[in-house]
Amino acid sequence: MATCVINPTADEDDLNNDPGTARYGNFINYYTFNPPENRLSLIPETLLQDLCHNDGQRETLILDVGCNSGDLSVALYRHLVQESEKSKVHLLGFDLDEKLIQRAQQANPLPNNISFIPLDITQDTQQLQDYLTQRGSSHFHLCACFAVTMWVHLNHGDAGLLQLLSRLASISQHLLLEVQPWKCYRNAARRLRKAGRSDFEHFKTLKIHGDVETHVKEHLEKNCGMELVQIFGKTTWSRKPMLFKKR
Repeated sequence: MATCVINPTADEDDLNNDPGTARYGNFINYYTFNPPENRLSLIPETLLQDLCHNDGQRETLILDVGCNSGDLSVALYRHLVQESEKSKVHLLGFDLDEKLIQRAQQANPLPNNISFIPLDITQDTQQLQDYLTQRGSSHFHLCACFAVTMWVHLNHGDAGLLQLLSRLASISQHLLLEVQPWKCYRNAARRLRKAGRSDFEHFKTLKIHGDVETHVKEHLEKNCGMELVQIFGKTTWSRKPMLFKKR
C-alpha cells in the first residue's frame, strides 16, 4: 500500500500529528491495522509458478507499487517464492516516501532478492525501464498494486488514475490490482477535514466515481490490452484483488 504523488515531505504534519491521516496514503503505521496476511490469505502460493511456468526468461521479476515500509513486499515474496527458486526471482518495491523506503531498506531480510527504491511513478518511469533493461527483461512478470489507485486518483484526478493504469499495463505481463471502493474516497476526505486539512484538490470534480472498480477494469481491457482472468475473493475491507494478464 502506498503513495504515488510527488513531495512526500509536504504531508509530514499529517504523519506527525495523526498517523491515521495521510494525504498521499503514506501511513507510518499502515501494517499495524492492515497486516499482510489480510491479502495473502486470498492469493494462492502457486500463483507465480502458474503465471511464469512457460516463460523462457532467465529471471522472474516482481514489482510492488507503493510498497510503504516493505512489510507486504517481503511477505508477498516469501508467500510466492519457493526456497529453491529464490536465486531466480527478484522483487522491486518502490514508494515516493523516502522515509518509508529507508525503513524498508533497513529492515529488508532478503537484500539479495528484494530491492527498494524511492520513486514517484506519476513523474518518472525511466527508473523502472532502466531496471528492466539491466535485468534483461522487457516486462515485470507480476506487478502488484495494492490500495494505491485511490491516492493517485484523489491527488492527480481522472487523468492521473488512467495514466497510472496505462503505465503499469505497459510494463507488466500480469497485474494484481486492489482498487479501493468509492466509500474509501469519502472516508479519506472526511479524515482530512476532521484533521483540519484542506480537501483533496480533485475529489469533487472526479468523473470516475461510484463503481471505480468497473471503470478500472474497462480501461485496462479496452485501452491497455489486458484482460481480467481471476478475482481472489474479498479482503476483510471488502476489496477484491483482481488479476489481469496481457493479451
